[in-house]
Amino acid sequence: MANHKSAEKRNRQTERRTEVNRGNRSRLRTEIKKLRTAIDSGNQAEAGKLLSSTLSLIDKSVQKGILHRNAAARHKSRLSGHVAELSTAK
Repeated sequence: MANHKSAEKRNRQTERRTEVNRGNRSRLRTEIKKLRTAIDSGNQAEAGKLLSSTLSLIDKSVQKGILHRNAAARHKSRLSGHVAELSTAK
């Protein structure tokens, strides 16, 4: 429990920030799951459409501090590769 005014304020700020981060992280994970579902089902059109929005969201997550930039690069690379496999498989 905070005993000083500054510590109480910091707690309030942390709680607000945590909620924002949780929402952003949840949105990112949901978007990645949608793309992976489209890839697994073999739906090339939907996967291609979702890819650009997902990659954009991953980049925004790096800017907001939700993801480390190397982790984001890894996600982007793997997802792009899977979508590319769909287009070359047919």
